[in-house]
Amino acid sequence: MAPPTFGALDAITLEILWERLISIMNEIDNMIVRTSFSTIVGESRDFGYILTDERGASLCQSSFSPPNFCVVLPRTAKTLLSHFPVETLCEGDVLATNDAWIGTGHLPDYVMISPVFHRGQVIAFIGSIAHVSDVGGHAGDIEAYDVFMEGLRLPPCKLYEAGVPNQVIWDIIGANCRVPEMVLGDLRAMIGTHRVGAQRLREFLDEYDLPDLRTLAAEIHGRSETLMRQKIAALPDGVYEFGLDIDGYIDIVHLHARIEVRGSDVYVDYSGTSPQTRKGSINCVYNTTYASTIFPFKCALVPGIPNNEGLFRPIHVYAPEGCILNTTFPHPVKARAKTTNNMNQVLFGVLWPIFGERAQAGSGSIWPFTLSGTEPGYGKFLVDMLPHGGRGATRELDGLPPIAFPHNSTVTPCEVMELRAPILFDRKEMRPDSAGAGRRRGGIGQVITLRHIGQNPMTLSLIPDKIVCAPPGLDGGQPGKLGEVYLNGHLVTRFPPIQFNPGDELELLMPGGAGFGPVAARERERILQDLALGYITPGGAREAYGLSMTDDE
Repeated sequence: MAPPTFGALDAITLEILWERLISIMNEIDNMIVRTSFSTIVGESRDFGYILTDERGASLCQSSFSPPNFCVVLPRTAKTLLSHFPVETLCEGDVLATNDAWIGTGHLPDYVMISPVFHRGQVIAFIGSIAHVSDVGGHAGDIEAYDVFMEGLRLPPCKLYEAGVPNQVIWDIIGANCRVPEMVLGDLRAMIGTHRVGAQRLREFLDEYDLPDLRTLAAEIHGRSETLMRQKIAALPDGVYEFGLDIDGYIDIVHLHARIEVRGSDVYVDYSGTSPQTRKGSINCVYNTTYASTIFPFKCALVPGIPNNEGLFRPIHVYAPEGCILNTTFPHPVKARAKTTNNMNQVLFGVLWPIFGERAQAGSGSIWPFTLSGTEPGYGKFLVDMLPHGGRGATRELDGLPPIAFPHNSTVTPCEVMELRAPILFDRKEMRPDSAGAGRRRGGIGQVITLRHIGQNPMTLSLIPDKIVCAPPGLDGGQPGKLGEVYLNGHLVTRFPPIQFNPGDELELLMPGGAGFGPVAARERERILQDLALGYITPGGAREAYGLSMTDDE
């Protein structure tokens, strides 16, 4: 049978059907928040749901799904289906892997897909990615020599076969992590939501009397690719290049991008980027580099279109094998976000002259930290928090205060952390004078201070960013302020697993976002408003903008 081509559905019908699919993904997204066991899933929302067609090509995602997950999952799905062809699958099968080179780039992310049967054939896959609390390995996140130190690596397998759990696989996962009740609970909860999603999808097909999703998939992919190509074709053809130093770990890392806009295609080449390293687990597999490259183009060119694989087709990504953006097995990768979260900055550095108001200056990045241990009254605990620094400015908008970027995780509330672990938050507040100045200033960072109020030592794992290389400004904008980490008042610059003892205090001074445009062009009334809001101090206003106030002011 010849595959359908797009053009069979009018725009209104497409919108209705497409939004119905997204609502199914949103329903099971909300369901996992209520049924999960860990803070990393239930509070930080470090998970995603993606619907694919029968070939594994993505159609839509839940609204809160991290963009990196949504681009990677269809690539992983196709690999899983090469091991377990569609025609061999049964109702109730669940395919899975956490292999970093097949999946999202590090072992904590389990990728799972479940076939959806309708009228006796596979018509789609419900896919999900969940960052689980633990996969074994060493207790820290960033210092590792190879991926074998980082935990259990599960090859493509069936977690469920015809609705029956593969007990050997479940036993292996549980035996190789510190908090099996959390990890296995989260995985089972995710699989339970797959079943609900499959049922909702069959109800959808019955309601519209559709035999499958092939016509709708062709419409989604075809229209999306056409629009993305139109947006790219409207950019001036040419070759653009930019390089940027980022923190790395121990050694500074250089990211370099050469981008060619040619007709309706974009070619991104990362030649000139630093080589892979054994000094820290900050290496990136190609999958996550590809996904992180797609993200700025999607946001800048087609922000209103639901994410799907048709949008990816005009963007071609090359990273030399063995560089830090295309690492070879078995280099360490667990803290790969320390590198990928800076990729948007190098891409906007290349493209801001042609992206204009759609480009963004550097942001303060994510500072994930984990606390684990055993304590009377708490039992065995493991809690995660994913706070961020300030977001970078755009040409016409000031940067936002701490908010997730370039993904959309949420921050575990302090109260939840305090309920589940023997800690007390003393401060969680804005950090004045941390934003980079510019015609449009960056978003300010934040200060987080917490104390150990228990009786037993616990293990602290922390991955800060922008403590060496500041978030870069654009078009004359100033960089955001560097971050700093203090343990009991002493500056910390290395981050192996840290023994966090009773009475210890951790202070995180998180970076601000960078500014956009010349500092001298910022309007006086905006500076005074920032003063009134406490975003800058009088001294900061004099230093950054040369502001002197009248008596009335």
